[in-house]
Amino acid sequence: GATHSNIVLMDSSGNILATSHGPGTNHHLTGMVECQKRIADMVNSAKLKAKMAYHQPLDSLGLSLSGCEQEATNQELLNGLKENYPNLSKNYAVGSDTEGSIATFSNCGGVVCIAGTGSNTLLINPNSTKAQCGGWGNLLGDEGSAWKIAHRSIKYCFDDLDDFEKAPFPTTAVWNTVKEHFKIQTQADILDYFYANFDKAFIAEVCKKVSELANKGDKLAQHVFEEAGMHLAKSIASVVKKAEKELVEKEGGIQVLCVGSVWLSWELLKPGFVNWLNENANIRAISLLRLTKSMAIGAAYMGADKTGLEITKDYSKNYTVFFRYDKKSTFAR
Repeated sequence: GATHSNIVLMDSSGNILATSHGPGTNHHLTGMVECQKRIADMVNSAKLKAKMAYHQPLDSLGLSLSGCEQEATNQELLNGLKENYPNLSKNYAVGSDTEGSIATFSNCGGVVCIAGTGSNTLLINPNSTKAQCGGWGNLLGDEGSAWKIAHRSIKYCFDDLDDFEKAPFPTTAVWNTVKEHFKIQTQADILDYFYANFDKAFIAEVCKKVSELANKGDKLAQHVFEEAGMHLAKSIASVVKKAEKELVEKEGGIQVLCVGSVWLSWELLKPGFVNWLNENANIRAISLLRLTKSMAIGAAYMGADKTGLEITKDYSKNYTVFFRYDKKSTFAR
């Protein structure tokens, strides 16, 4: 992802031999060369933990990375890894973070909705056709993400303070939280964080503090999360329109894997999410899933499948259902 990354090293029986963690690996944010270096460092760290020789290449390396939506730049990433780190792996598979997430819970497609620092929703059909909504970054998208929740919270305060547009609820608690986070006193003090020294991840951290306010009953904070829930429902509905019958007619409805820290605040998102589906979408049922294992496992599956390597997979151990939506009677589980 844009903030941090994980690697799992697996054998052909599906056993995890080692794990490794590192910083963000979105090449749009880090630059291609730095992204390649971070990947190599994490892979080599996992190799050492698994007592592999440093120069012993993996049979296959699956890369499921934020920012890897375009074939041309994906190939540039792979070419750089092969040229600069020839002993890293014999084979590669590369795709977006959404593709690896789906591969973690299904070998016949599904939907993944990522709501972390940024946001992205992707459908992969059994016939491998895809449909995407979002994934365009903070300037062109990121609805439902921690960034957008933080930005929306700050914007409500600014518009209210400017007397440009009255906020739907009092801004005092949210504005005090914003000032505390950025260590500022006035509106002008925040500008450096948004322009000269912009740090998307740091700004997005406001989301967690707004969620704490919402859980304490602050109406504006709750409203911002309801908006985010609505945006996530809209993004899912947009790709479900293009889903094959096989996915839509599954027991429990189409499976949607929910990835990212924003989904941890499901109870805050739920009112906006359910209300929007009830009023606007022609969707019979949806099952919202949460991974119980790292999505890096899906990346490993991707690498094995691309290379034709046999690897034992038990998808049922990788996820749990945390909510089922039914058009007639919505209930949580």
